Amino acid sequence: MPARWFAAACLATMAALPATAGPRHVVELFTSQGCSSCPPADALLRGLSGEADVLALGFHVDYWDRLGWPDTLGSPAFSTRQRDYAVRRGDGQVYTPQAVVDGGGHAVGSNAVAIAGLMGAPLPVEIAVDRKAGTVRIGAGKERAGSGGATLWRVDYTRTASVPIGRGENRGRTVTYVNAVRGLTPLGRWTGTPARFDLGRCGAAKGADACAVVLQADSDGRPGAILGAAD
Repeated sequence: MPARWFAAACLATMAALPATAGPRHVVELFTSQGCSSCPPADALLRGLSGEADVLALGFHVDYWDRLGWPDTLGSPAFSTRQRDYAVRRGDGQVYTPQAVVDGGGHAVGSNAVAIAGLMGAPLPVEIAVDRKAGTVRIGAGKERAGSGGATLWRVDYTRTASVPIGRGENRGRTVTYVNAVRGLTPLGRWTGTPARFDLGRCGAAKGADACAVVLQADSDGRPGAILGAAD
């Protein structure tokens, strides 16, 4: 879906938000090369990746590999992340394509209107990346980390990958994926006060060529609400 289509779907939601630097929301798309209903969601993610207000990330799961095509960008760790979200929400809903917004609500990943509807208040914690110095600065924000604390993660990803799919439900198709996550690296714990962290080597994960940072609350060892992000 072209970026302008998504912008139209989000217009009412975004218009009410104050101007801030960096992403206001994080959209995680759980997708698979072996899922016949995923290409429209993958196209929507491409549109989202062109929106300055959104950090759009593709998490390729591995549980459809049994259909005959091992996802070339997939990881069991991303399947676990998706299941952990479902457990934390208490609804048990794990499916593809599934979009999770700001670590909270979920919607079918090809439904732009539903995804826009999950975008409430912008992320409350200010984060800035100084790539020249290789550091990440976190402000105090409007919310503290909570009793479980929060972790700053470096998210290494591949900006663009066009994959010819030879078997499975999408056999014969070539699908272009954007911001395909290749690895998550914890950079440190955040307790709610201004802090600075080392970024490390951006794109260090195998196959990655870019990175972003995400500050995420912890919830009994599972990923919680996303408090801030920067790319």
